[in-house]
Amino acid sequence: MAADAPTATAAPVPVRDRRDALWLLVSWIVLSIIACLLVALVWGPHLPPGQGSSSAASQQRDYTVLSTMAAPVVVGVLLYFGWAATFWRKPKGDDTDAEPLHGNTKVQATWIIGTAAIVLSLAVYGTVELISPAGAGAGEGPQPIWKPAGTTTSSLTSWSPGTSNILQVQVIGQQWAWTFRYPQFGGFETTQLVLPVNEPVQFNVTSLDVIHSFWAYQLGVKADANPGLDNVAYTTPKSIGSFTVRCAELCGIWHGSMFTSGPVMSDSDFMTWTKTEGTQLASITKLLPPYAATYDPTVVASMGKVNAALGLTGGGGGYYSPGDPVQP
Repeated sequence: MAADAPTATAAPVPVRDRRDALWLLVSWIVLSIIACLLVALVWGPHLPPGQGSSSAASQQRDYTVLSTMAAPVVVGVLLYFGWAATFWRKPKGDDTDAEPLHGNTKVQATWIIGTAAIVLSLAVYGTVELISPAGAGAGEGPQPIWKPAGTTTSSLTSWSPGTSNILQVQVIGQQWAWTFRYPQFGGFETTQLVLPVNEPVQFNVTSLDVIHSFWAYQLGVKADANPGLDNVAYTTPKSIGSFTVRCAELCGIWHGSMFTSGPVMSDSDFMTWTKTEGTQLASITKLLPPYAATYDPTVVASMGKVNAALGLTGGGGGYYSPGDPVQP
C-alpha cells in the first residue's frame, strides 16, 4: 500500500564536506583581507598614470578601486582550484562519476544579488568619477558634458593665474609633429607645450591632415585629433615637473617619432615664458590664420611658411620633414 511506501529523505551532508566549506570560507576571508590591503595600500599608489594631474589621479584611484574589488575574486578562484587539486583528488584508478547536482537556490540568489550590487555600485561610482574631475581625461567632443567647476571659457583674449577664466591650449596634430597654440596670449603657435601648476587647462585638440591621438601620459589626458573636429579635454596639473606627449593613433610611417615633452612650472615662470615666447614668435604669429576651433590647410596659403619657421615643413611647403620619405 501507498501508506507503507518509504518516504524519500535528503542525503545528509558528509562531515568532511561541511568542514571543507568552513575552511574554504575562513581561508578566503583572511586571504581576501590581506590581498585587498596589499592592493590598496602597497600596489595602488604606484599604479599608472600617477598623481601628476587631476585626471591622472582620478584614473589611478579608479584602477586601485577596481583592483581592490577584483582581489577577493582572484583569491577565491585560486583558492578553490588549489583546494580541489590538493584535497579532492580521486584515488588512482577511480573512474566513477561524481554525484549529479541539480542547482542550489541559495547559491544562485547570492550570486545574482552580489553581482547586481557590485555592478550598480560601480555605475554610481563611475558617474561620480566622471563628473568630479570634469571627465576621464579623454576628449568629450566640441561640447563637453562635464566642465571644471568654477571656471568659464568665455574669454579668449586674456588669462591670468587664479582667475575663473580657464587656460586654453589648442593642440594641433600633423604628420608627424605636435604644435600648440595659446589664443589668450596673442595666439602664438609653438612646438612646446608648457603648463602652469594647479591651474585648470582646457585642451582643444584637432588635426591638419590625418587622425592622430594626443596622449599626455603623466597628465592622464588622451584625446583623438581629428581633422575638422574640435575635441575638448580638461585637466589640472598638480606638481611641477615634466611630462611626455605621444601620438597614440597610427598615423603614418613616422608615427613612432611623433612625440615631445613639456614642463609644468609655477605661475610666475609660466607667465614669463608666454611673454618671451610670444615676443620671439611675433613674426610667425602674423602669418597664422585667425584662431579657430579647426583649420583647413588646403585653403591657408601661409601655413607652409608657418611650418617652415617652426621647422616642420618639407621642401614643397607641405607638412613633411625633408628627412622623411616622400608620401603618396
